[in-house]
Amino acid sequence: MEILRQVRTLVTKEFLLEWRSKYALGGILLYVLSTVFIVYNGFIRVSPPTWNVLFWIISLFTSVNAVTKSFSSENGQRQLYYYSLMNPTAVIFSKVIYNSLLLILLNVLTYFVFGIIAGDPVRDKGLFFLAIFLGSIGMAVTFTFISAIANKARNASTLIAILGFPLIIPILVSLIKISANALGVITDTAVTQDVMTLLAIDAILLALAYILFPFLWRD
Repeated sequence: MEILRQVRTLVTKEFLLEWRSKYALGGILLYVLSTVFIVYNGFIRVSPPTWNVLFWIISLFTSVNAVTKSFSSENGQRQLYYYSLMNPTAVIFSKVIYNSLLLILLNVLTYFVFGIIAGDPVRDKGLFFLAIFLGSIGMAVTFTFISAIANKARNASTLIAILGFPLIIPILVSLIKISANALGVITDTAVTQDVMTLLAIDAILLALAYILFPFLWRD
């Protein structure tokens, strides 16, 4: 299909641009390492519940730094060029796919670094990595679409804070609960339902981006 070809082309373009400007990814990695180090020095010993919350706080701010530049880094001429050649669905899906892969990589890296420095209390690795996978997708969809809106409004920082907070809260609540089960902090027999809830949130956000982005793209 034409849209799939365009998505593949745009995702490849995103990776090539990221590789050419390695300083951006390097800055994000430095942010992750320095944040984890500061947390370790501030707490010394981190209990599993605190470890859980701190991990997702670091993940949240890493996501904001990594994803919200999706559209702001592209000037109007490049967007006009895309507008004349690409389907808007291909544009938003390519951004979401690239940002999801980037966040999965950064969150896995955060987990290993945090585990080495502050200890690794995770008991159920499979469940925890599932939370990272679904949480990365949810954050990528949310902040990618918000980045598109903020770029059109020319008031990125304010809109990201206003629009992002209510959308990201349900994702964070579900992630903290699922990962608490993975850490053995709580034993919840409804963890499967929590996973399905998080999956449903991701699907709803992706559907909204698919429906609304073409109207925003034409503006």
